[in-house]
Amino acid sequence: MVTPLKQPIVFELEGFYVPRGYGAFLFFLALFHYMVVLLANGVVLCVIVMDKSLHRPMFVMVCNLVVCNLLGATAVLPRLMMHFLTGQKKIAYIPAIAQAFSVHTYGFAVQTILGVMAYDRYIAVCEPLRYNAIMTSARLYCCCALAWFVAVLCIAVLFAFHMNTPLCGNTIKHVYCSNRSILRLACSPTPINNIYGLSMTWFLNASIFLIIAFSYIRILHASVKQGRADNAVRSKAFQTCTPHLVVYVLYGIASVVIIVSHRFPSLSQNIKKFFSILLIIIPTAINPIIYGLVSKELRASIIKHFTKLQVRHKK
Repeated sequence: MVTPLKQPIVFELEGFYVPRGYGAFLFFLALFHYMVVLLANGVVLCVIVMDKSLHRPMFVMVCNLVVCNLLGATAVLPRLMMHFLTGQKKIAYIPAIAQAFSVHTYGFAVQTILGVMAYDRYIAVCEPLRYNAIMTSARLYCCCALAWFVAVLCIAVLFAFHMNTPLCGNTIKHVYCSNRSILRLACSPTPINNIYGLSMTWFLNASIFLIIAFSYIRILHASVKQGRADNAVRSKAFQTCTPHLVVYVLYGIASVVIIVSHRFPSLSQNIKKFFSILLIIIPTAINPIIYGLVSKELRASIIKHFTKLQVRHKK
């Protein structure tokens, strides 16, 4: 009979197999990516906050997505850099739970925020004359708060199921801590947690997909109908919706790659672990760049602020 571990528990992350001499290179690679994430998201966040002309529902929601990106990247990359540089694999129980909670909250919040953004784009394109009356400041902040509340509540319930579950091991076979990797160390099966986790994940993914699909079907129909009279209307509609749709598709592709990679036993563990963090390291860096490149207003505001900084620097 395996004896349950006593508090305080110290986990050991299996992490990546790092060949001798490659630790420093991987550290700087992870550091460079983290700097890109901080810079890209930081620039978008600061520009939206400083430019009053961008204080509109779409950009407020972009700010929420940026905060979500920063949460996900910060939960994983700093500890991963420490692993590459020092070989440190140990993590205490509370930081492990905090990391797992942040990672899962990031994954769920991205979905709920994208769902709210789809609703906003639907109202903007299909009900342009009533948009300001429908998407008031109160409703906007209520929708954003609800997106975060749903994500945090779902994850809090998930973790509440196993906070007192006795653990009989301390080696987490993953790059970072997650609910599933911690539950694998449980002394006995945890069917309730597994059922709740799978049900909640599928329900949320299906719900957000249906919301986005419904929104874009209506947007497409309205754009085609309005575009017959005015091509500029159709062009503007597609331009405002493109960044949101690209971000959602990118997130979906990363999820599919992770799922498919675990169905091939022949793949090395390092490759599988790398794919498992794709959902965090790729979208968090690319999302703000997509909005910065595609959104004319945001791009113009970024250029304007950087031009001002250059003029001040020359003076």
